[in-house]
Amino acid sequence: MSQIAQNLADVRRRIETAALKAGRDPAQVRLVAVSKTKPVELIRQAVAAGHHLFGENYLQEARGKIAALPETVHWHFIGHLQSNKAKGAVELFELIHGVDRLKLAAALNAAAASRGTVQKVLLQVNLAGEASKSGTTPEAAPELLREVSRLPHLRVMGLMTMPPFLPPEAVRPYFRVLRDLRLRLQDQSGLALPELSMGMSADYEVAVEEGATLVRVGTAIFGGRMV
Repeated sequence: MSQIAQNLADVRRRIETAALKAGRDPAQVRLVAVSKTKPVELIRQAVAAGHHLFGENYLQEARGKIAALPETVHWHFIGHLQSNKAKGAVELFELIHGVDRLKLAAALNAAAASRGTVQKVLLQVNLAGEASKSGTTPEAAPELLREVSRLPHLRVMGLMTMPPFLPPEAVRPYFRVLRDLRLRLQDQSGLALPELSMGMSADYEVAVEEGATLVRVGTAIFGGRMV
């Protein structure tokens, strides 16, 4: 078994344990293996170990990887996306995690319309108000959801957040806030918002305990950053 396969097995075990601890079905949680900066060979090892969902941050880098790997592999865009790159993102990604403003949503809608498709997206919420991170505020999220949900070629699937870089227990409250915000938005809008994208290598177990349906894990699978 390769190191990548061992790491994946360990992360899956931890997700299962965290889900069961919270009384959740582990099948409700999907693991997004964050493959940004990682070579195709490492991703191939993950695919060989049975993993088929990966997250990328950069369009140009992702394009080559997607072309090199089987069509059975699924790709999510998890980085900050500029509006002028919406067309490429719609061409490549099944789900775009970081829609934080109406201008970007409109560009994605136009790109999806030109392809005759409906693009799935998540709304990114900046819970701590950190200037270094993208995301709408919790207060502005209802209005953003109203506006984006009117765009016929987008489907809002839920919410995403990147909490402050703190120990796992210190970020638990942020995950709870996102979970509660998702429930409130569902009640207010009448829309189904099944996805919560939250939790990374340092805190994904806590995120699962608090309701994450998508966890974005890179370092714990592939090791440290490669440049």
